[in-house]
Amino acid sequence: MLAVADADSYLKWSASTLDRLPAEWDRRQVLLSSPIAPSPEQSLAATGVPTTRLSLLGLHRLLRRERPDVVLLACTGPTVALLAGLPAVRGRDRPVLVTGLPGISIPASARAVAHRCGCDLLVVHSRRERLEFARLAATLAPGLVVALNGLPFLTRDPSGRTAAPAGADVVFAAQAKVPPERRDREAILLALADVRPAGAAVVKVRALPGEQQTHREDLPYADLWADLLSTGRVPAGTVRFAAGSMRTALAGARSLVTVSSTAALEAIDTGVPVVVLDDFGVSEDLINTVFVDSGCLGDLADVRAGRAHRPDPAWLADNYFHPAAEDDLEVQVRALVARRDEARLPARRGPSGSRRGRAAARLLLPGWVVRPLRTLRRWGNRARRRLSR
Repeated sequence: MLAVADADSYLKWSASTLDRLPAEWDRRQVLLSSPIAPSPEQSLAATGVPTTRLSLLGLHRLLRRERPDVVLLACTGPTVALLAGLPAVRGRDRPVLVTGLPGISIPASARAVAHRCGCDLLVVHSRRERLEFARLAATLAPGLVVALNGLPFLTRDPSGRTAAPAGADVVFAAQAKVPPERRDREAILLALADVRPAGAAVVKVRALPGEQQTHREDLPYADLWADLLSTGRVPAGTVRFAAGSMRTALAGARSLVTVSSTAALEAIDTGVPVVVLDDFGVSEDLINTVFVDSGCLGDLADVRAGRAHRPDPAWLADNYFHPAAEDDLEVQVRALVARRDEARLPARRGPSGSRRGRAAARLLLPGWVVRPLRTLRRWGNRARRRLSR
């Protein structure tokens, strides 16, 4: 199995998924060079080992040379659409194409399925995700197998979920896309500045200045904090910033605060109480509808008061904490490889040319050409949001 990732969250998911596969499988992880590729430091934090970086052309040559049985396309949707159409992965003797999403994927997205319709198997991580994605795949990607595999960085050990938190920090898991408004992000920082004792609040960021994330962050928390400090709205030394592994951050945590990050699941897995903020609403745009009925929704008043919550056990089984015996990724991959060995893999209908074209431009054109185009697209998206209010 050859795994290809193009961004930090996908690399973490991909490498962890490979680690959970049978030891006798020959596994290799590579990183596709792209504008959102993680730095070497981010890559090392995600995988624990140096990761080979390849250009799009270099990847195609590798696929031609090594002819893997299975290719795991652990990439953003447009990149999956492009890679699934490469000549090296088409034809009668093509590899099995596996893909997936790296974290919470509720609500299931038709767009995500459409990008991945050229693959054979889609990996999901909960009973609820399998139900929703299978329903979409039936109409948007007929023949796409939906396999269940628990998030690979969760132990799903019930004894761990009841352990007392060992640390003293209130850790906020920052996200690039949500909440999108400056006032909401500042409200989070102002609440963290009130955490007691002063200095116990930590903003866990996905990237340091100059590093890339899966999603572009227009309003980095570190920049907003500097503005709040300069205007005297917060006292110095009350909030710290940290990068690196979430598992390391949780080792020093007494609670985890987030809008919708997968870090909430990691916290639950290790017995750290959680506050999933609902101050800004509960909606598909905020990616937090999955936490309805979890018992973990709370607000910034909880953060200030030092309150945090443990999940409802009835919610856990359908949402990422199902028994490991229900996972069928390995079984489904073996079945598809057997079909490949008999030259019976079906031809897959690839995504539209426009999707592949945009991804190719991003991977092949120099950054000085791509960056202005991305800026124009962001401006257009902001204008549409304002007009829709």
